[in-house]
Amino acid sequence: MAKAIMIQGTMSNAGKSLIAAGLCRIFRQDGYRVAPFKAQNMALNSFITRQGLEMGRAQVMQAECAGVEPDVRMNPILLKPTNDTGSQVIVNGEVLGNMDAREYFRYKPNLIPEVRKAYESLAAENDIIVIEGAGSPAEINLKDADCFVNMGMAKIAGAPVLLVGDIDRGGVFAQLIGTVELLEEDERKMVKGLVINKFRGDRTILDPGIRMLEERSGIPVVGVAPYLHIEVEDEDSLTERFSGRQTVAAIDIAVIRTPRISNFTDFNPFEKMKGVSLRYVDRVSELKNPDMIILPGTKNTMEDLLWMRQNGLEAAVLKAASEGTVIFGVCGGYQMLGETLSDPLGVENGGSIKGMGLLPMHTVFAGEKTRTRVEGNFGQLQGALKNLSGTAIEGYEIHMGVSTLNENAVPTVHIRDTNVEGAAEKEDGAQQGNVYGTYVHSVFDREMVADRIVEALGRRKGMDTSDMTGVDYQTFKESQYDILAEELRRNMDLKKIYGILDAGV
Repeated sequence: MAKAIMIQGTMSNAGKSLIAAGLCRIFRQDGYRVAPFKAQNMALNSFITRQGLEMGRAQVMQAECAGVEPDVRMNPILLKPTNDTGSQVIVNGEVLGNMDAREYFRYKPNLIPEVRKAYESLAAENDIIVIEGAGSPAEINLKDADCFVNMGMAKIAGAPVLLVGDIDRGGVFAQLIGTVELLEEDERKMVKGLVINKFRGDRTILDPGIRMLEERSGIPVVGVAPYLHIEVEDEDSLTERFSGRQTVAAIDIAVIRTPRISNFTDFNPFEKMKGVSLRYVDRVSELKNPDMIILPGTKNTMEDLLWMRQNGLEAAVLKAASEGTVIFGVCGGYQMLGETLSDPLGVENGGSIKGMGLLPMHTVFAGEKTRTRVEGNFGQLQGALKNLSGTAIEGYEIHMGVSTLNENAVPTVHIRDTNVEGAAEKEDGAQQGNVYGTYVHSVFDREMVADRIVEALGRRKGMDTSDMTGVDYQTFKESQYDILAEELRRNMDLKKIYGILDAGV
């Protein structure tokens, strides 16, 4: 049975995912079989495994750090918010149903056997399991329902806990001491190390505070992790990408940041390209005059389209399209571009609404979710992106809608389901003029796709974009994971951490 260590935080976005990922990489580099685990993840950024099952993107990133294939057992419960009070509940990669918060809290104890089974199965196959918590273990209003999220999971796994605080947002000493003090006595004993995360500057300045932490809590500080400027795939909408720079570069790409945006990591490849700006915008004044507008995936397509309609962004996109700007929709964004959207089963909010009318197709939301990995290529494209014709792609689909193209409509891509041996090729998406759409997530990940899009956008402006090339995205991610591990080795006491791991609770 594997040894386990759990990373908990004083709050959401304290850096638990990154610390857990770094430890996965370190343990792998040190020769151990290691796997990540997060019993319950709440995020709209998800992924489809080779078995066609859905899991949180953060655990995919951590699995890559560990050098193992993403497995739904690493994230048995995934909550995908559909509105401010409810979520779609996904268990072992498959949709259980939609529940509001109170309904889910009542149902949650029924999921303990599923969590335990997933964890024990992983633990039987590995040397070390790095477990990630969610939010804070000291949330008074949630503690009674903590069956398997923070301390509940630590008890199931018998895992010692490292508690992470975020110094970048201020008050890190109060965060750490306050969290420890609010724990029950048996929970407090499980916290074996404290970590100060996102520090900038001279570490010696912290020495008095570290001594105070250790004296007040009786728990050693096992690391002061720096604020890292690395590129890894973020877990949720707290990502700093959304509040990043809005500077317009030579080639400018704007992503509409809808309230229920999902799988925004689809667009990360453009961030690595010299002379290219990737901006997330949620109001007309921020849109400016981009060379391409992307409509991303969303967990509530109809509601997000109505949001765009109300705040003027839909009109701005329609105006840009009429002027020849390249418009590209992915998944929910693709659905918005069609003529109508209908929800007869109440999968979202029910009813029917008019789409943007930029693509000749109609979408009906179905009761069953499509979940599959795909590969293929762009079809014979027209318009500004015709140089993409025939370019290879791979990715995955996660959607509840079924889109039907009008007669004589032209698809965007030709794909086959890699989850089904011998699956036939099928057409996906639609195109019309300079407007394109597809259900395929990660459609831009292959270096050649991003390169050819930027080349096409540059050609329209009479620009030479030969030096604006992308990178092999998977190779780039591997380099970032190595940097993460190197920085944690330099700034955390690995001898103490291994000692905590060996001693257990």
